[in-house]
Amino acid sequence: MPLVGTDHWFTDVEVLERGRAPAMIKAAELPADVATRLIAPRAPLAGLDMNQPHIMGILNTTPDSFSDGGVHAGAEAAVLGAQSMVAAGATILDVGGESTRPGAAFVPAEEEVARTAPVIAAIRAETQTAISIDTRKATVAQAAVTAGATIVNDVSGFTFDAELAPLCADLNVPVCVMHAQGDPATMQNDPQYEDVVLDVYRFLDGQVTRLEALGLDRSQIIVDPGIGFGKTQNHNLALLKTLSMFHGLGCPILLGASRKRFIGTIGQEPQADARAPGSIAVALAAAAQGVQILRVHDVAETAQALRLWQAVR
Repeated sequence: MPLVGTDHWFTDVEVLERGRAPAMIKAAELPADVATRLIAPRAPLAGLDMNQPHIMGILNTTPDSFSDGGVHAGAEAAVLGAQSMVAAGATILDVGGESTRPGAAFVPAEEEVARTAPVIAAIRAETQTAISIDTRKATVAQAAVTAGATIVNDVSGFTFDAELAPLCADLNVPVCVMHAQGDPATMQNDPQYEDVVLDVYRFLDGQVTRLEALGLDRSQIIVDPGIGFGKTQNHNLALLKTLSMFHGLGCPILLGASRKRFIGTIGQEPQADARAPGSIAVALAAAAQGVQILRVHDVAETAQALRLWQAVR
């Protein structure tokens, strides 16, 4: 069977259930509703064809992000960075004004707006590329959409600010719902799960259903398993091995693993800004499972690798 409208395909499915050993079944044995979600082409989102992989360039306007803090602070530097990313192959620009690295401090909404809205307006004046606002706060999202953002990307999965989900529904703007265990300040303090894959899936399924009830169409909701957000290295690897399972939610999938600590640990590279090779390896493994959006720092390098990977396939 074809996988979510792409040129990927599958013949067998692994069934995962709590309290039972994994079981393999033939694709033809899938219940009709499950099969539909796994094979149906994804609808366009923010003007983008979701039946092919997209690169989301990370554009942090923060002074303290874990690997690129301060690089794109200010409208002029951000516009130059955005233009470079688009020229290199990014089809989405993800603008963030609050660091969510482990241990990061909270940023007031007013300061976050000041960091992001002018940057988004300046970028929008130069390009029609899709822009997402990486925020947990409704006031920041409202200012960003007014300035020209076309996607709201919430790392809290719409659990931090009760006003954000209804706002996005009222604005009818596509969203990304991410799983995170705990707040950025404390999330890496011994995260625990009963079953990380099924726990994350259950959370995302519940949040997508909630967003649908508010009026957002499922096809306009992106899901992100939240690699590195309240997860150990083993948790991250378990999720990366089973990314294709999240197609069962009927939504495009985003993977944000670029330069993260587990890549440095496994790849034996302590410097975050030198982890492009490991980050690309993870990105290609995700693309092989049909993931639609790759959120990366190293746009040109990832785009080059993706082109060669597609050509070889």
